[in-house]
Amino acid sequence: MAEQLKLTKKDRVSIWWRSTFIQGSWNYERMQNGGWAFSMIPAIKRLYKTKEDRAAALQRHLEFFNTHPYVASPIIGVTLALEEERANGAPVDDKAIQGVKVGMMGPLAGIGDPTFWFTVKPILGALAASLALTGNILGPILYFVLWNLIRMGFTWYTQELGYKAGSKITEDLSGGLLQDITKGASILGMFILGALVNRWVSVAFTPTVSEVQLDEGAYIDWDELPGGTEGMRTALEQQAAGRSLSDTSVTTLQDNLDSLIPGLAGLLITLLCMWLLRKKVSPIVMILGLFVIGIGFHAIGLM
Repeated sequence: MAEQLKLTKKDRVSIWWRSTFIQGSWNYERMQNGGWAFSMIPAIKRLYKTKEDRAAALQRHLEFFNTHPYVASPIIGVTLALEEERANGAPVDDKAIQGVKVGMMGPLAGIGDPTFWFTVKPILGALAASLALTGNILGPILYFVLWNLIRMGFTWYTQELGYKAGSKITEDLSGGLLQDITKGASILGMFILGALVNRWVSVAFTPTVSEVQLDEGAYIDWDELPGGTEGMRTALEQQAAGRSLSDTSVTTLQDNLDSLIPGLAGLLITLLCMWLLRKKVSPIVMILGLFVIGIGFHAIGLM
């Protein structure tokens, strides 16, 4: 019987350290894929012995990937377990590995930002700043030490947690558990990416469709406002009450489109880009093309 291939703790420590630089080659085409592939190199060297297998594994991990840099660690852990099972002959294909990655990166990204950027960092920053304001040198030192202890401790623990959980997932390959998880992760990942289209893709057509003069009392009469801060307060109160900032109501082409289907233009552009990707058009060419079209449409007043 062939010896089972297994990642050592030294391998996992090396991967954990490399994952610190997951954003080191961030790009607009595949975002964190370079840093992800860099993190996986120790596992690829341990699990695959031929040049061809290593090249295929590296190419597999150069696909699109993007999430909060710290919560990438549990995804790395699960992926390591899948790669380990694949190297030992289990039926884990490229689609299964990528599906799990895509399915996990969206939900975890939503956890990382509020936890680290909006909670842990401000608390530590406030503590360090309070010490620094009194002239205590421990302020910046404490911030640096505590932040890195929390960050590195979290990434190591969650990577190991993901690795152990991934091993349990792959124990029941014959029962279809991995296939069910892969399918569910893929559906969830596509749903999240689809929901983010309206947030990430912003399109505004500026041509004016109509301009209507408002009746007196429907808008803020700036000439009648008192001076100073009292005038500002009155204007804000009137705006909150529903008065318009100007004496005319302008309807643009984008307003009409949004009244039909909000975000329709962004959705159509996204679908067009997906179609172009299926036609093997380079993402870099698409990005440059969108820049050129956007600048051109703005110059003629269309956007």
